[in-house]
Amino acid sequence: MNGNHFDVIVIGVGSMGSSACYQLAKSGLKVLGLEQFNIPHEKGSHGGQSRIIRKAYFEHPDYVPLLERAYASWQELEEVTGEKVYHETGLLYIGLPDNPLITGVRQSASLYSIPVESLTVAELKKSYPVFSVPEEMDILFEQAAGLLLPEKIIPLYAALARQLGAEIHEGETLIDWQLEGDGVVVNTSKATYRADRLVLSAGAGMGRLLPVLNQHLTVTRQVMGWMTALDPAAFRKDAFPCWTLAEPDGHSIFYGFPALDDVDAGGPKGFKLAYHGHGEETSYDDTDRIPDAKDEQLLRDFINRYLPGTVAATSALKTCRYTNTPDEHFMLGHLPGYDGKVSVASCCSGHGFKFSSVVGEILRDLTLHGQTEMPVGFLGVERLI
Repeated sequence: MNGNHFDVIVIGVGSMGSSACYQLAKSGLKVLGLEQFNIPHEKGSHGGQSRIIRKAYFEHPDYVPLLERAYASWQELEEVTGEKVYHETGLLYIGLPDNPLITGVRQSASLYSIPVESLTVAELKKSYPVFSVPEEMDILFEQAAGLLLPEKIIPLYAALARQLGAEIHEGETLIDWQLEGDGVVVNTSKATYRADRLVLSAGAGMGRLLPVLNQHLTVTRQVMGWMTALDPAAFRKDAFPCWTLAEPDGHSIFYGFPALDDVDAGGPKGFKLAYHGHGEETSYDDTDRIPDAKDEQLLRDFINRYLPGTVAATSALKTCRYTNTPDEHFMLGHLPGYDGKVSVASCCSGHGFKFSSVVGEILRDLTLHGQTEMPVGFLGVERLI
């Protein structure tokens, strides 16, 4: 059985798991990564071509130190692979002055001296004439923000991990796991494995892996679309930023990207937008991933309100899944009651991908040293148990 014994097993080789496999293998550990689907895939949270990265974090200022390290880690990935995975486009934040999107950005920017510029509606219209927003909205612009390419990044991390000796199995489904002696035993659809440590990063599958947490996790179905513009030049990456807009109802947030037609990003053509509000509740097993006319109408209605007269046709529609915690913060740290042998990195409530580079480093530290110097106490799993 020695061939089936590893220093650490990672369950789920997606956003967090692929980065963890790389960092753990880089540290000289014998690593096994288990992914039930392909790498990458569109059945979880990372599908859909692009993800925003930003520093003036409205969700909570304690994320900012993690982002500072994440930016450096993304640069390191580009240097190691020679591949470009981050594109700085700048980012617009648009919302009423008292909306948490705006107040949170201002708070983080003030606490950490992040350059954020205020724009008037007239200045917005001059720079980006496709937008039409009410005069009472505040507009902020963060230049040092942009987008990442998850469907490019995850295979890069997996490939690097394999080059460093990690075993990564695709199409292998976890059946169960348990502590045994000084380590863990993992049973899959193909074999039984043993390891000294275990990392759980299974996204929407976390409720199944950890039934004690299932009642605290809500899986939602989120829609995103790509639009063919009447004036494609207005949405080119060199002319149009990423953006996020909180509607006056206080609940609905939409966000979007420039067209990546000239970028090695894969996926549909045209500019992208998506809904960040609370989507339709679903489950790990539901097969409701195919978008429908209602999904398209949700996005089209938003465009008619804030980007009127810009779209010639809908190029594509897709869905992804958020796995939401009650406070919408991550689960990141040791699983209580398992003597530091099991770490969790998942259920990121739809805003986790930008952190995946630094999360891999945090999981490495937790596995090797039992602790990390990164400030992740507010993300501990114990708050949900």
